[in-house]
Amino acid sequence: MIRLLSLVAFFGTALSLSAAEPAFRAGAFAQDITPTKYPISVNGGMTDRQAKGAHDRLHARCLVLDDGKTKLVFVVCDSCMIPREIFDNAKASAEKATGIPASHMMMSATHTHTAPTVGGVFQSDPDEGYIRYLTEKIAAGVIEAHKRLAPARIGWAVGKNDQQVFNRRWKMTPGTIAADPFGQTTDTVKMNPGYQAKGLLEPSGPIDPDVSLLSVQTADGKPLCVLANYSLHYVGGVEPVSADYFGAFADRMKQLLKADDNFVGIMSNGTSGDINNINFAGPAPKGVQPYERIRVVADSVAQTAMQALKDVKYHDHVTLKAAEQEIELGVRLPSSADIERAKQILEKAPTPLKTMPEIYARETVLLAKYPPTVKAKLQAFRVGELGIVSSPCETFVEIGLEIKKKSPLKPTFTIELANGYNGYLPTPEQHQRGGYETWRARSSYLEVNASPKITKTLLELLEQVK
Repeated sequence: MIRLLSLVAFFGTALSLSAAEPAFRAGAFAQDITPTKYPISVNGGMTDRQAKGAHDRLHARCLVLDDGKTKLVFVVCDSCMIPREIFDNAKASAEKATGIPASHMMMSATHTHTAPTVGGVFQSDPDEGYIRYLTEKIAAGVIEAHKRLAPARIGWAVGKNDQQVFNRRWKMTPGTIAADPFGQTTDTVKMNPGYQAKGLLEPSGPIDPDVSLLSVQTADGKPLCVLANYSLHYVGGVEPVSADYFGAFADRMKQLLKADDNFVGIMSNGTSGDINNINFAGPAPKGVQPYERIRVVADSVAQTAMQALKDVKYHDHVTLKAAEQEIELGVRLPSSADIERAKQILEKAPTPLKTMPEIYARETVLLAKYPPTVKAKLQAFRVGELGIVSSPCETFVEIGLEIKKKSPLKPTFTIELANGYNGYLPTPEQHQRGGYETWRARSSYLEVNASPKITKTLLELLEQVK
């Protein structure tokens, strides 16, 4: 009888174990992508810059999640913007090595303005050697993170920090805005107008103070990875190669968590196409040293994250889901008259180009070679009750706020500059107000109604994974 009871107990335990959910696993790795050769082109401005060295290391920060049925990959690269071809090639290599579908990989750039040029923008041309290097390193980072998969716990939280984000587009009094690069005087807002500039009325849009967090621990409770999301363009103000505040945040989180060297901190960019760290309503700060502002912002946001992490409920297992869709969007191509005007300007222009009309004339000629439509890859991932969507653009903050409000998953956040680069994404209303982010160029070329189409698709994808 005792033997029979023992057998019943054994098989009962075996059945309960087989019916249990498979172990949740995670792996993280920060792959170094710092250039090895200098000088090297650094983009992010109207003119090209040549960096002669690095202040701090650049990384492709990788996180792989596995619920036993589905695997998801997040990669956030210290780069200004990365063309789709690079991400697609890196995904193909990583998929071949790991078996994870490319559609389950969300890869993005932070938007640091102190990283090597890998996509043509204004007068910076891609560094082909670094493109090959970057592509290989992104794939290698995913492969290493996948190798490190181990039982883990996961949770999420949202903190609030409204001290480091300001809308950089300002409504101005009539007559205080100069003509745009095309000679038109229709703009009613100005980007970065200057501290307490004459004619300031009010910001042209809101901010998003959310510091969204996905936190992963080892099975025994050690910090493994924190994937954060904040809608701040970048901080800047420095010359050498640097990961900007995104890298400084990762370092600060490791310090505050007292984590070991296996910990990977990640700061992804939210919807910050019209957001920066400058309060133009106040006076200009004095005596700010290079990297000082970067450290201040990184610490401020990290402290917010630490406070929010106190309330995280960690789960031994959550469901993972992914959905992806490609949509076609129109291109605002220049007219034949626009092209002719641009060519006339360039005939008389020096090299390198110096004025805004000259710079945008070159953009007009280059943009004329674009097709009438382009394809954009959009994704929605579910991690438990958390929703994460992608945008391949420098996305205006209103768009991210709308997605958060309407998403069936709470909370939800958007990672911008993901899976490619399709320029700025203003709302139709902001397009009508004009300003730098709307000026037609390779940095702003999608149709005026692109944002409603992208938002609609992302919300549909969230419905699929909810």
